[in-house]
Amino acid sequence: MSMLDDADFDAYLARLGLEREPPSVEALIRLPTAQVKHVPYETTWIHLGERWDVDPASSLRRVAHSGRGGYCFHQNGGFSELLHALGYRVSRHVGGVHGPDGPDEGAMTNHLVLTVHDLPSDANPEGIWYVDAGLGDALHEPLPLVAGTYAQGPFTMSLNETPAIGDWQFNHDRRGSFPGMVFRTSVADIGEFASRNDYLSTSPESGFVKLMTVQRRDASGVDILRGLSVKRIDVDDAECGEWTIRSQSDFFGTLVDLFGLSLEGVDDDARSGLWQRVRDTHDAWLESQTDASSGAGAVST
Repeated sequence: MSMLDDADFDAYLARLGLEREPPSVEALIRLPTAQVKHVPYETTWIHLGERWDVDPASSLRRVAHSGRGGYCFHQNGGFSELLHALGYRVSRHVGGVHGPDGPDEGAMTNHLVLTVHDLPSDANPEGIWYVDAGLGDALHEPLPLVAGTYAQGPFTMSLNETPAIGDWQFNHDRRGSFPGMVFRTSVADIGEFASRNDYLSTSPESGFVKLMTVQRRDASGVDILRGLSVKRIDVDDAECGEWTIRSQSDFFGTLVDLFGLSLEGVDDDARSGLWQRVRDTHDAWLESQTDASSGAGAVST
């Protein structure tokens, strides 16, 4: 693992729009809410043909200096380094996002979870917090590691202890992009996620390889891009409609304007290749819809 210095952490905090402050419950809430607002959950790197490992220092530097994001291993990996540098007692844990059939042992290690300790409050006397910037459309703020139901923006979620797979289960809102996730309280080494990251980012069977996604969470809801389809789920209007990107300029404009993702350092040829791959995937999906009109929804260059 490569070494980090103060300049890396200062650049990261600058991207979040925050300054250094001592650990506290209030500061802990500010940090992940800024993370999910300013650092998009994104898989553009997979569709650009880039190969990212799970090294937390590399993840932090990409966020701090290259304007990029990543999925859970990078979001929570780099963020955990920042929390540690700021004086928080933070731990990494093995998690598993699951489908409607419930927790699955085979899914464990498909998600990296964080907990922060030693920050008691009236609502959380044990002082343990579930922190997760890597679930895309889920958490906006950290949750006390206390069984209960929690409302954040348009979503109502819950945490429960589980005696089966894992130790805790997070249940997402019915409108969320996944039903739930379980995680273990034992501390994990970052290397435990390496092989799963390789699979998720390279296998033709991986949903991340099949379809590019970018998501950005804020206090009132979430913006979601899947392929060329953009959707907003908002607290004032739970489903704010969905629209389709029609051109390359609109595609990259949406990445910048809606998600804060400028793809700094990506050259024109790579950008054109990304657009072509995402467009082809979108058009292939349209062709698979039996009730779609012939040729409807195709996009232009």
